[in-house]
Amino acid sequence: MTDSIKNESIDRAAGQLLAGGLVAFPTETVYGLGADAENPEAVKRIYAAKGRPSNHPVIVHVTLDVDLSYWARHIPEQAYALARAFWPGPLTLILERADHIPDQVSGGQPTIGLRCPAHPVARQLLNAFTALKHGNAGIAAPSANKFGQVSPTHASHVREEFADMAEADLLVLEGGSSEVGIESTILDLSRLDRVGPVLLRPGHISAADIGGVLGVMPREHADAQAPAVSGSLKAHYAPHTPLLLRSRADIEHLVAQGVDAVLSLAGISGSPQRRRVAILSIGANVSEASADSIGESNGGFTRISAADDPVVYARDLYANLRSLDHGGFDCLLVQAPPDEAAWRAVQDRLKRAAAAFSS
Repeated sequence: MTDSIKNESIDRAAGQLLAGGLVAFPTETVYGLGADAENPEAVKRIYAAKGRPSNHPVIVHVTLDVDLSYWARHIPEQAYALARAFWPGPLTLILERADHIPDQVSGGQPTIGLRCPAHPVARQLLNAFTALKHGNAGIAAPSANKFGQVSPTHASHVREEFADMAEADLLVLEGGSSEVGIESTILDLSRLDRVGPVLLRPGHISAADIGGVLGVMPREHADAQAPAVSGSLKAHYAPHTPLLLRSRADIEHLVAQGVDAVLSLAGISGSPQRRRVAILSIGANVSEASADSIGESNGGFTRISAADDPVVYARDLYANLRSLDHGGFDCLLVQAPPDEAAWRAVQDRLKRAAAAFSS
């Protein structure tokens, strides 16, 4: 795409946001489904397109030079320190919402989630939109997929999710594959004086990274009074194909028992003509997982290897799940990642994906 065409697309997308329309745009984490954060009717269109409950908040994306006091109040110094350290980047800060900001973005809560994305297309879109609004501007944007499903990491995933929407209703910006591949880390700073910093969703930026800036480690488990945030439901990030999360040893035991044992465990009664299980294992010492080149089936099982580097595994996770979803399998048997800090975000996404299929 030439610079002139790219700039034209950015300008058209910014205009669509200003008019109250929806724009899907790339970020370094996943693609977002965006609307003008200060336009309640536009934000409602996000919820309607996704089938998202109206009490489930969305994140507001802002420029690097944002005036935080426009969006939030009682902003602690720790918020500025974290923004200096990690913005632009995959960290969302939960702060007390300013009174004039519509509560549609916060699901009716008194808080707001703010993030400055690092992807160049997202930053260009935010700058263009800010210029059109002659000042402060924010793009409310959850992941650009149907609610509870696998997040998109490529523009083609977005078009697949919203195939029934015309460009006039949803403009999709191209930006290649998302570099991080899973959603941002979410940190609650709205109750510092009472409970301190609380990690509400793990992501690429770790608790240790945050602790290094704050001088204190955040709590890693949300308490009952914590604000609701994106991706915090027990079941989320799920493919359409039933997914079981098991240890490597458990997987080998199930393979020895045969495909029918796996399908029975998953509560599936497949026909004799269609009994196929994909095994997504960890351990390929490669830069790319191989779900896009699915191998031969052996006794109804097809083995696919993913990278043993947690950063690479996370980057490829959603694309791999989408690829397997299209593979015609009855069930996905996924190896549980190691119980280590480096794998915490991947663990979170896979546990929630598996929970969508547990009784």
